Amino acid sequence: MEAAAQNPQSTREGRIEISGLRHVYKGGTVALDGVDLSFGTGLFGLLGPNGAGKSTLMRILCTLLVPTAGQVRVDGYDVVAERDAVRASLGYLPQEFGAWRLQRVEEALDTLALLAGITSRGERHERIGRVLEEVGLAKVSDRKVKKLSGGMLRRLGVAQALIHDPKIIVVDEPTVGLDPEERLRFRKVMADLSQDRTIVLSTHIVSDLGSSCSDLAIIDAGKIEFRGSPADLTEQARGRVFEVDLEPGTNPAGGGYEIVATTRVEGKIRMRAVATTGTLPAGASEVDKPTLEEAYLAFMAARGRADAAISRNLGGEETS
Repeated sequence: MEAAAQNPQSTREGRIEISGLRHVYKGGTVALDGVDLSFGTGLFGLLGPNGAGKSTLMRILCTLLVPTAGQVRVDGYDVVAERDAVRASLGYLPQEFGAWRLQRVEEALDTLALLAGITSRGERHERIGRVLEEVGLAKVSDRKVKKLSGGMLRRLGVAQALIHDPKIIVVDEPTVGLDPEERLRFRKVMADLSQDRTIVLSTHIVSDLGSSCSDLAIIDAGKIEFRGSPADLTEQARGRVFEVDLEPGTNPAGGGYEIVATTRVEGKIRMRAVATTGTLPAGASEVDKPTLEEAYLAFMAARGRADAAISRNLGGEETS
């Protein structure tokens, strides 16, 4: 402990430490209310419905917003007192990235690298080539930014976040509007990058996290309501996810459930759903292995927030 106190960088490279974080906007809206989190290398998922406080937290991490109270340290640096050091350690991909549309991909990254303080043309050329390979855009380096697909544009956003070789990458709602194929590509990029970096991925789409996420938190109404592994969250959903076979045009009696998916099996409709009341309908059988999406829906349903949890693409694609 003493060695860490004398040289926090020696044991906390790439760590993010959040203590008692609170933010209140003008007018009195409480966006964050006593957030405590600490994590390091790997992919950390921050789940929560729209309006939960995720983007406010991301902006504070990136020194774009000064918190009302509490402390945040990024790679050992305070986000308020040491903003320049934080920015040197961190790359940020916001929800919207679409700048430099008239430049070629390579030109846009060269401009951004120069703005990041990389004055050597040779060093910029080397870094641009490396990050384009990392995000799978090397073959379109000569293409104008405005000609990129939505998925390519998001990956270019990752490239600009990587250009100064940060230890930490903050990604805010990365796949909104992307098709399933581009989502899979994006998740693979995130999985590869998280091997030796800290990645904070904020999303309301559970499948964005993919299989490389081993640590996550759920935020709702500005508070951390769950912290643990995906396995911890799915374990909590046991006994609440079920399947039931129905005659076409019928529904289980009693209600108290949210439908995840329906399929036709031997002339009947097999409905997969999450119980919101804790009681399964007659004839239903428990699902042995709930998915992470179903576990998130079950968790939010238990809080009376099933409507927020299903405002996304539940069960529509496989996770990587």
